[in-house]
Amino acid sequence: MTRQINIGPVTLENPTILAPMAGITDVPFRRMARENGCALVCSEMISANGMIYGQEKTLAYLTMSDSEKPVSIQIFGKDPAIMADAAAMAAGRGADIIDINFGCSVRKILKNGYGAALMKDLSAATILLETVRSAVSTPLTIKMRSGFDASGEDAVALARIAEDCGVDAVAIHPRTVSQLFRGRADWSVITAVKKAISIPVIGNGDIVQPEDALDMIEKTGCDAVMIGRGAVSNPWIFQQVTALLKSRPAPDIHLEERCNMILRYVKDAMEAYGETRAARMMRSRLGWLVKGMPHAARFREDIKQIETHSQATEIVSEYFTRIGKHMENERGAIHAV
Repeated sequence: MTRQINIGPVTLENPTILAPMAGITDVPFRRMARENGCALVCSEMISANGMIYGQEKTLAYLTMSDSEKPVSIQIFGKDPAIMADAAAMAAGRGADIIDINFGCSVRKILKNGYGAALMKDLSAATILLETVRSAVSTPLTIKMRSGFDASGEDAVALARIAEDCGVDAVAIHPRTVSQLFRGRADWSVITAVKKAISIPVIGNGDIVQPEDALDMIEKTGCDAVMIGRGAVSNPWIFQQVTALLKSRPAPDIHLEERCNMILRYVKDAMEAYGETRAARMMRSRLGWLVKGMPHAARFREDIKQIETHSQATEIVSEYFTRIGKHMENERGAIHAV
């Protein structure tokens, strides 16, 4: 039986979470993940400064829809007062959970003292968390890395502080700041964090196949898994993980289901951004969703020409029709042998 996870008063129907990813986890993608069984979706990280200063582009990231709830809004910054105001703003806009980014290790973010840079000064991190916690009653989480070395001691120390400050759950991506996304994630750091605190621990990193999620839970004892890059090319991974957790086989995703889901994603993007902007986005994004499939290279070339909704629909539909015929011919050849 799939276990439920509580993050404060928010109950997740299963232990799968979509990781926040810049330029990816917008409303259309989050809705697609939810339709495929993801229990909690997260926004890409949003600048607290941009929110408070009313930057139009930044405020657009706060868009949420009822069909994707529950939604976690991730904010980043370093000034406790600004972060508290941004958290309150996100809560006021309907966020079910507020997440603070302690993990981004992009050079520009670190240079400004945001993201993983906050793990360097735990006294400042404590003040920030206390200030934000006092500003909102909404469930509060943090997402962090192992720290600035491979020991994981930074993560354990921050996790303990977070629990003491009233944070409701922590997510840990066990790579060091300098690793970025290179090398292997050290899942033993997740285990160490889980042993150090009593609030829910969410594991993240190197979940590519649905079986990896079960492996992480079994090896680390984490309460939930957060899937990022593994969901970009396979948003169906959430329903596959859930099936495995119920001791059922991970379902094969049939061509018709894939095609219909991609067409809904195109439609949602067109409605969210308008035809011209969404068409440009689809020229790269649709390529993610056919990774590893036959004739994917040709499909990626075809979508570079997308300019309208109808054109996108036609290209997707023709591609899946072609794939279906290709598979039928292969089956016929096998039976003829």
